[in-house]
Amino acid sequence: MAERRTDDIPTPLLHLPGFPSSPTQPSKRSGNIWTAVAHIITGVIGSGVLSLSWSMAQLGWIAGPLCMFLFASFTLVSALLLCDCYRSPDPDYGPSRNGSYSEAVRAILGKRSAWLCSIVVQLNLFKVGVIYTITSAISMRSIQKSNCYHKEGHEAACEYGISLYMLAFGVVQVLVSQIPDFHDTKWLSIVAATMSFTYSIIGSALSLAKAIGDGQIKGNIGGVQTATTPKKVWSVSQALGDIAFAFPCSVILLEIQDTLKSPPTEKVTMKKASTMAICITTFFYLCCGGFGYAAFGNSTPGNLLTGFYEPYWLIDFTNACIVLHLIGGYQVFSQPQFAIVEKWFTQIFPNSGVLNHNHTLKLPSLPTLRFNLLRLCFRTAYVASTTGIAIMFPYFNQVVAVAGAFTFWPLVIYFPVEMYFVQANVRPWTTKWVLLRAYKLVCLLVAIFAMVGSLEGLITAKLG
Repeated sequence: MAERRTDDIPTPLLHLPGFPSSPTQPSKRSGNIWTAVAHIITGVIGSGVLSLSWSMAQLGWIAGPLCMFLFASFTLVSALLLCDCYRSPDPDYGPSRNGSYSEAVRAILGKRSAWLCSIVVQLNLFKVGVIYTITSAISMRSIQKSNCYHKEGHEAACEYGISLYMLAFGVVQVLVSQIPDFHDTKWLSIVAATMSFTYSIIGSALSLAKAIGDGQIKGNIGGVQTATTPKKVWSVSQALGDIAFAFPCSVILLEIQDTLKSPPTEKVTMKKASTMAICITTFFYLCCGGFGYAAFGNSTPGNLLTGFYEPYWLIDFTNACIVLHLIGGYQVFSQPQFAIVEKWFTQIFPNSGVLNHNHTLKLPSLPTLRFNLLRLCFRTAYVASTTGIAIMFPYFNQVVAVAGAFTFWPLVIYFPVEMYFVQANVRPWTTKWVLLRAYKLVCLLVAIFAMVGSLEGLITAKLG
């Protein structure tokens, strides 16, 4: 059972099972429904939105939208189930706050499940950092390419690598990662959410304008035709992996709920915020995916915005919005990682001045900077590792698909459903129990299918 708390000081962002609890830095919960919506949208709308047009092209006009609605439904069900897991054993007034996904699993399902959950959660948070690094580099390169095409013409050989841009994004993240904790990123999430709206709207508008300008809606019911049936199967499975990556935000929902003030109860506010955020996200996803497929048809690019180079100033602005959003999104998913490791070090070495002492640096005309050697070293190493792996595997669609397929079932389906069984005391072989078990099995088969095809695509891209 997690530590029983009745005060208004947030629990740690991520609790690794087996480690003792200790007080966190006092931070008054002041979040509301709008800050929660901003955090969720920042976490959901990210690099995945840029691959949805390609996914739609593989699935076609009927299966594409249906799959988006299906994964949106999975995500919403998961979010609503997780809202009831913030307090335990009672979801409304339970004395124990579960301030992270792993804490909830540990408190409700026990240590064995929590160890497994922690491994998947850490991998999930880490892979998002890798993918955001790849996507930001592609966007920065697109700015350079659009400017080149504008000056030299569309027939010019405007080809550039992306490793340098990944390094630049990594340097920025090293600096931004010095923000102490998740509660201090409210402003960053609001800016990032605004940017995500902006580039989603512009991408949809550009696609719609192209479709109108061409005078036709491209694409077909069956999607892209391939030379062989196995190749079609692989492309469909990779498309499902891309969609799976685009939606789930389960791993950060309880951290967001832990920032909410009460009354009303955190559960009530979070359920409203989750419903609003996922509905808004689904609408933008359908616009981006549908308009992009209508504009490009079977030649839809893996990253929607790489298909546009004019008007160059608008393309530059849109790609800049993507980079700004991913800077904030990287922090939303990385701050829980930072919290768990730093908490572990400070508990193991509670009297170490090197690990626990904060230093100040005063520069002329700038606010006083406060930094910690542990925070500086670990977070720099973390950013360096995500950047290094991104440079090794710079394949946007394939990496996105593998990442989505790998973490979808355990984090979005398995653990939320199992926790719900315990919280709601669902008896075996009742109607609800049978339906949820069948729901888990179907989702598992979908996830396995998406994983196999996504791995095939990544291996092919690497060898090719």
